[in-house]
Amino acid sequence: TVAGSRYRVRRSRNLHPDPEILFPSQGTQTPHAMFSKSVLVAAAAAACALEVADAFVAPTPAMARLGARSAVSSPLARTGLVHAASTRHQAPRTLVFMAASEEHVKELKECKQALWDLVDKTNANPIMIRLAWHDAGTYDVNIKEWPDCGGAIGSIRFDPEINHGANAGLASALKMLEPIKKKYPLVSHADLFQMASAVSVEHAGGPKIDMKYGRVDSEQCSPEGNLPDAEAGDNGEYGGDSGTASTKDTTPGGHLRKVFYRMGLGDKEIVALSGAHTLGRAWKDRSGLGAEKTKFTSGDAVARKDGKPGIGKAGGSSWTEKWLAFDNSYFTTIPDDKSDKELLKLSSDKIVFQDDGFKPFAEKYAKSQDDFFTDYAASHKALSELGAKFENEVTGV
Repeated sequence: TVAGSRYRVRRSRNLHPDPEILFPSQGTQTPHAMFSKSVLVAAAAAACALEVADAFVAPTPAMARLGARSAVSSPLARTGLVHAASTRHQAPRTLVFMAASEEHVKELKECKQALWDLVDKTNANPIMIRLAWHDAGTYDVNIKEWPDCGGAIGSIRFDPEINHGANAGLASALKMLEPIKKKYPLVSHADLFQMASAVSVEHAGGPKIDMKYGRVDSEQCSPEGNLPDAEAGDNGEYGGDSGTASTKDTTPGGHLRKVFYRMGLGDKEIVALSGAHTLGRAWKDRSGLGAEKTKFTSGDAVARKDGKPGIGKAGGSSWTEKWLAFDNSYFTTIPDDKSDKELLKLSSDKIVFQDDGFKPFAEKYAKSQDDFFTDYAASHKALSELGAKFENEVTGV
């Protein structure tokens, strides 16, 4: 164990019904390989009480024979603490507390710094947030099986999901993250995407988000059609029927509710998360929306909160003037008729000040950046955990 650690040992809360660490039946135990149940449970309880980092059970041959399902890119499996099992064990099962390995925690911390350096150098904050959101935003609360439910499972890295229409341009974000993933193999793709998003918000001056890590990766892609539309299609409708549930509606508010309610989120989360459009741009060659370039997205524009030059690739239309600074300017700009006409105001933006359910939150955030940051941080955290299967949990990174 590591004394004085900030990392809490938590009970695994996997969405999958089978626990990861189990006691096999008596027939599979060997005297030299297995600890007693009472010793393991007592050790785990003590570890939780002391809030130490590395109270884990050493790997044994018997553990390798356990009939628990293991992740495709599980941190525990990769460190040798748990080995993947291809079949289920039918004996009675008891969950045991486990903690992340010291090496896994170390990699998470170093990965976070590497991501900070990446966005500081490239100004890729907006696309990193979009990548994580589009991975997590496929979640369907009514589907109980993992990974069928979608969510923050890292599946966006695979074709066909990465080539869905709503994900146009995100392959470049994956490419930027490849060297970091290679350097920190214990960090799952799902964790990497969500960490990059949280780091990008904080780097741009937004709130520090209370993230947790330990997500399991999946190779099963989510169906197309679960993400929101910014504008109606040629038929005058938003959304469609191709996803796990219909998101079709003739109004932007109705469409947004069908998308976010399917995720288990509500009106407050819809409005708070919409505020992240204080960052970023719409690209005509990706979404078909916005201009090729504006005064705010030209190569000589200064958009960062710290005033440093550089915006990455020039072009596109932004919602705010300082579109690399995370603040509440989205909520002060959208309702302002005197704001610059080159700024983007889509139907899905205007509705937050028109809909009776959304408007109180939008007005609240326009008046108070602190209130916006508080609700945004909670909403971002909730989104980042949708559908995630945590093999073990690491907080405080």
